This record gives sequence, structure tokens and C-alpha cells, in this order.
Amino acid sequence: MSELPKLPKVYAAISMPLEGMNRLRKLCQVTVNDRDQDPTRQEFLDGARGMDALIIYPQVTVDKELLDTAGPQLKVIGTFSVGLDHIDINLCKKRGVKVGHTPDVLTTATAEAGVNLVMATARRIQECIRAVKDGVWGTVWDNAMWLAGKEIAGSVIGIVGLGRIGLAIAKRLAAFEVSKILYTGRNSRPESAESIGAEFVTFDQLLEQSDFVIVACSANDSNKGLFNAAAFKKMKNTAILVNISRGVVVDQDALYNALKSGEIGAAGLDVTTPEPLPTSSPLLTLPNCLVTPHNAPCTVTTRNAMCELTVDNILTGLEGRPLKAPAF
Repeated sequence: MSELPKLPKVYAAISMPLEGMNRLRKLCQVTVNDRDQDPTRQEFLDGARGMDALIIYPQVTVDKELLDTAGPQLKVIGTFSVGLDHIDINLCKKRGVKVGHTPDVLTTATAEAGVNLVMATARRIQECIRAVKDGVWGTVWDNAMWLAGKEIAGSVIGIVGLGRIGLAIAKRLAAFEVSKILYTGRNSRPESAESIGAEFVTFDQLLEQSDFVIVACSANDSNKGLFNAAAFKKMKNTAILVNISRGVVVDQDALYNALKSGEIGAAGLDVTTPEPLPTSSPLLTLPNCLVTPHNAPCTVTTRNAMCELTVDNILTGLEGRPLKAPAF
């Protein structure tokens, strides 16, 4: 009797929707981190050892240590994200390890979350909720400007990075009858910009003119700390910063100082450095800083789509076929 072929082994650091995981389990031996807590680095290394495929998320760093520990049989890594800054892409290429990610499918959810942060910071939602819970509501009717916020209508919107997500945010905000939309980046994008009447400007011009500055660029070595003390000095003192990119793009100490001193008006952050943001972070003491737990893409529809695409990437990689969404 011939020996049955061995099923490829997959280690998943993240528990994904059941339907997608069941599809993977029919064809692979799957080990899943299904604890409530993230695995430690050592636990992840132990789980990756001897695996043919890995499913990861942005908090898992793919480097020489991980690839060496996994072993030469490792064929493919699927990251449950669009961003790739946690993966040593060049090393994966050298090792012949394919890498897949999840572009496009989370554009809508992330754009909606970006608009949500714009609205929540503009109308001071965090402070409003606190006023209700603390019983302040109803005690300050004599102050006509109590918790008065900013209107989006008639404002200048500045988008840093008019890629898929930046463009999707701009399209949604255009419906608020804004004054104009500015954008900046390494290159102009006339085809995308034309659909929303956006104007390409320098970074400094965008900072100086915008009422809302929305960070939607991908993170790389050239833009780490892009929003530093010098950048905040160029912004309007009523301007609101929204970041749905990566935490490293913003110097958080400089942001704290700018918010505390009134150099800028407010900030809405879905991404921070590190993640999770320690509860002792001074940013969390500020009433004009709203922080959400990097869950911009977190809708049922989007999470299911990300799972399906990740499973597709893993299965095609194990079969030696081109990935559905390759990182390179």
C-alpha cells in the first residue's frame, strides 16, 4: 500500500473567520494561535518551526531569525495586512519564500474609518461622551461655545498619500462640500486627482493650508517621523491631524507637545508606536487626542475578504503557483 501524501503544515498566528480557516484545514495541517493574547516572540518562533507556510499580522516581524527557525522547507508567508514594513522582503526573495498580502479588499473599511476619525475629532466626540458620563451635560448652558467643534463643510482637506485609501477618503469627504482638496506625495497622480478636483502641492504647502491633514501614505524609511515638531509648527493652530497610515510616520512626543500647547487643534490616530499604545502614554491624557486600536479595516465584510485572500495566497504558494496578491 502506497504512503499517503503528507499535508503541508501551516501555522497561523491569528485566528481568522471560520469559513476561510475550514477551507484551509481541508487541505493542510493547521495550527492556530487561538488564545485571547498575542503569542510572544518565542511562542511564535516555536510555532513556526518546521512549517511550510505561515499566516502572520503586522505585529509579527519576519527577519533572519524567523526564517532560520522556520527552516528551508518554508514556501510562503501570508500577512493579514496590506502593509509590509514588518517583513524583510529582500531576505524572503533570497530564500525563495513567497509573500502575499491583502491589498484592495480593505480600502472601503479603512476609508470609512478615516472619515469617522475626521468627524469624531472635528465634533469633539470623545469630550462629548466624557461630559455625558461625568454629569457635566446640562450644567453649562450659559456657555454658548461649550464643546463647539469644527465643520467639515467649507474646509480645506489635505491628503498625504493619494493612493487607494487616500483617494477613497478624499472621495467621501468631497461629499461634505469642502472648499478644496489638496494632496502631496512623491509624485502627482493626475488621473486620480481629476476625479475629485484635487490639487497637487508640496508637503509644506499642504501643512500651511489644510484644516484637516490626513495621513494615508505607506510607511518607509524616507517618511519615518515625517510629522515632527517642525511640521506641526507649519500647521494651522486649529488644524486636525488624522493618521490611518502607520505610527512611525508621526513623532508622538512632538505631537503631544503640539496638542498640549495648542499649536494644532486635535488629532485622531488609528495607528501608534508601539502597538498597543501603553496606557501610560501621555497622548491618552489629552482631551483633544482620540486613539483607536488600529481597527480601521475591522468590519465583518472586510475581515472575511482578508481571510479569503490570505488563504488563497497560502494555498497557491504551497502549490507552487503565482500568489493571488503577491508582495513582490
